[in-house]
Amino acid sequence: MPSRPDHARAVADEDWRDHRTHAAAAHAEALERRRAVESARAHEMLLEFVEEARRRGIAPVRLQARSYDGRSRYRTSTEGWYLRRNESVAVGTDGAFYLLNVPASLRARLSGATLEPSDPPLVLGKGARDGESIDLADALAIALGDAPARG
Repeated sequence: MPSRPDHARAVADEDWRDHRTHAAAAHAEALERRRAVESARAHEMLLEFVEEARRRGIAPVRLQARSYDGRSRYRTSTEGWYLRRNESVAVGTDGAFYLLNVPASLRARLSGATLEPSDPPLVLGKGARDGESIDLADALAIALGDAPARG
């Protein structure tokens, strides 16, 4: 039978673990809520961009996807506007946000790649090397021709 101090320590350790588990879950929920709010705001910005691009007569282009290794380019059936000079992200004519990297595939080479919309961020390339991230608002301004290109 465990001694009293060992039992008390085990109970304290369990309480501490429970507290940390709950705190981690609450933190993860808060991060997810913040990400969802930011994504909703970014989606609004994309819809405003599409409307403004159409108003200005900026024609969309047929988007191309690139394999993860960068060696292959694939046509797609999606039209939109590139948001980065390296053509790694775009907004579709429907306001959807697309990451234009896809797995290499013979099927995609023959029949084209299918793009799936992603949740848009407020910062493109967040967490990338210094100088590789750009605020979505700035990228949209550049795509509209309202700011000098940099990203």
